Amino acid sequence: MATTRDIRRRIKSVKSTAQITKAMQLVAASKMKKAQDQALSGRHYAELMNKVLVNLQEQADDDSHALLEERGEGKELVILVSTDKGLCGGLNTNLLKAVFKEHPNASYVTVGSKGRQAVARMKGDLLADFHVTDPVDFGQVKTVSHFVREKFLEGDFAKVTVAFTNFVNTLSQVPCVETLLPVSPVTLGKPKDYEGVGIESEADAGDVPDTGYEFEPNASAVLDSIVPQYVDYQIYQMVLESRASEHSARMVAMKSATDNAEQLIKDLSLEYNKLRQAAITNELLEITTASLALE
Repeated sequence: MATTRDIRRRIKSVKSTAQITKAMQLVAASKMKKAQDQALSGRHYAELMNKVLVNLQEQADDDSHALLEERGEGKELVILVSTDKGLCGGLNTNLLKAVFKEHPNASYVTVGSKGRQAVARMKGDLLADFHVTDPVDFGQVKTVSHFVREKFLEGDFAKVTVAFTNFVNTLSQVPCVETLLPVSPVTLGKPKDYEGVGIESEADAGDVPDTGYEFEPNASAVLDSIVPQYVDYQIYQMVLESRASEHSARMVAMKSATDNAEQLIKDLSLEYNKLRQAAITNELLEITTASLALE
């Protein structure tokens, strides 16, 4: 049975842990707000780019762009966007389960150390690993996009998908696997679920006309320039989603840990008081017994 000294030591230890988890919760909340604002800032740009691409596809002289070309059956490349740190609940576990279940034989490009470690444990084909700072820098994401586009254009892979965690709200993050290449003309004009960070649009993108654009020098030349930019931005948006999901999950996990620590402190304090009261009662009984014996 634990003594009062043991319980006091445990209460002190749990209080220290609660202070750490509380601090981590506040830091994660601050970073989550910044990541969410960063993702929301490019929302209308994404919607307009989708519409322009659809219009370009219709007006282009050529049948397709190299990044729009269907390759049929072939090898698949997965961009796995995970976190660099843990303590974010089951965020990485849920994502990795979905990826390895649906794409067991794919090659991987990882963003985040947790994904790299998981691919190494599974003895998967890891082509490259990239580190993206926080807050997310578009230049670093373009490096990832350039590497993947080169692999696709060289014919090494027939399909490129991105596995990331879609931020719905503070309490909900959903693993998501989106096809990146080839860019499908059917879905070019459809805003993705992750565009806007799960928040309904305040302005209708239909205000922008679907036709009537004039392209210089021609639609095909503009298409050659804008499709790679579209791919760059899609990866950028997905990384932003993952960062918002990471900080949100970590904030919730740390809040839960803090609440559990506080409840544990209450339970230990109650147990400590009971033991202390029992010790005092025993001392009083001993004094009373000794006093009666002396009479």
